[in-house]
Amino acid sequence: MEDKKVIFSGVQPSGDLTLGNYLGAVKNWVALQDEYDCYYCVVDLHSITVPQDPKNLRRRTLEVMALYMAAGIDPNKSTIFIQSHVSSHIELSWVLGTMTYLGELNRMTQFKDKIQKNEKNLNSGLFTYPVLMAADILLYQTDLVPVGDDQKQHLELARDLSQRFNNKYSDTFIVPEPMISKVGARIMDLQDPTVKMSKSGDNENGYILLMDAPDTIRRKIKRSVTDSMNRVKYCDEQPGVKNLLTIYSKITGEKIENIEEKYRDKGYKEFKIDLADIIVEELKPIREKYLEYMNDKKYLEKVYKDGAAKAEKVARKTLRKVYKKTGFIPR
Repeated sequence: MEDKKVIFSGVQPSGDLTLGNYLGAVKNWVALQDEYDCYYCVVDLHSITVPQDPKNLRRRTLEVMALYMAAGIDPNKSTIFIQSHVSSHIELSWVLGTMTYLGELNRMTQFKDKIQKNEKNLNSGLFTYPVLMAADILLYQTDLVPVGDDQKQHLELARDLSQRFNNKYSDTFIVPEPMISKVGARIMDLQDPTVKMSKSGDNENGYILLMDAPDTIRRKIKRSVTDSMNRVKYCDEQPGVKNLLTIYSKITGEKIENIEEKYRDKGYKEFKIDLADIIVEELKPIREKYLEYMNDKKYLEKVYKDGAAKAEKVARKTLRKVYKKTGFIPR
């Protein structure tokens, strides 16, 4: 029997979870777990590049795990674990860091964005975290990484580092490939569709939280930015409408052109009412399961401990090869 290809991905526990987290990442992963060997990580080490309240970080780490499972990720099919529980991530990151050029990190557009937002917290982690991301991916001999457009540059670095190490020491890492969703890799802010939906947005009407009440969801969709054209069309000239169509398509699985046709002779009001109902119905069972998991901390603990044990076994195998080839004496 042919081995399944490996997928690795993760979500930072750095804020309350939004519809963007769910549609842009987690919903896509559920469909992959039967066909691939999936490692889904809560990347808590990445989250501390910006200040975190320890109590909130612990809570949000469990919340991300609960969301994974509430959305349909099965710990019996996929490996669900917490990044900081597998020390190999940090150890491989150091080795890869010695092979990463400063110019490569300087070119990272996300670093440039982050230093503008974090002028009071210009720590080295903001600069070097793409190396840790490369370690996350390469440890598991990952074949495919589900990424949005904003993460392609980081994956490119992981590819470069895997090839650089392989060329220097002999074949060690699989060179990972991107798996980019054609629709909805990025869900945008409902009030400013030029930026990604995030809890850190200035306007609470710009994002939908997974725990938002149905009335709140309907109000936020009703207030979402459109334009004066009053036509439901997927085009760059109508970024607000384009974003709403993306959300509609990602939830229902309907093709964009079919949705456009459905609302061809209708205005934004009817489209928004229907979309709000679709979001409410999609999130209702997830929210119910999520609360069940959050009320069963013993089960969450079992999942992350079992997941870490499985991840550690695979990661250590890779790290042992790396250490041997680098010239370190085995312990």
